[in-house]
Amino acid sequence: QVQFVESGGGLVQPGGSLRLSCAASGFTFRSNGMSWYRQAPGKRRELVASISTTGGIISYADSVKGRFTISRDNAKNTVSLQMNSLKTEDTAVYYCRRTGVGSDNWGQGTQVTVSS
Repeated sequence: QVQFVESGGGLVQPGGSLRLSCAASGFTFRSNGMSWYRQAPGKRRELVASISTTGGIISYADSVKGRFTISRDNAKNTVSLQMNSLKTEDTAVYYCRRTGVGSDNWGQGTQVTVSS
């Protein structure tokens, strides 16, 4: 079955960096766009970044542009999110998922906490 396992979260001070990874399985990874989402406490889940099948088309939410970088490795079935210049408002649980596939289950996510 389709599965996503996110990792790499943690506690970081404002201005710090983290790199999240997502291992995907159960489908043909190279044929699917991938996205990162996040959900902060008391807020709706939001789209953070998306990447096309070959990485040629990438988009970001305005709130993370210039600070976050999404990438993928089709040989390893992984998608990553490099997060720099982190802000307290980036605190959330981060998830990955196939782009535009609403029927996919969500993984367990990885918690990112930005705090001094």
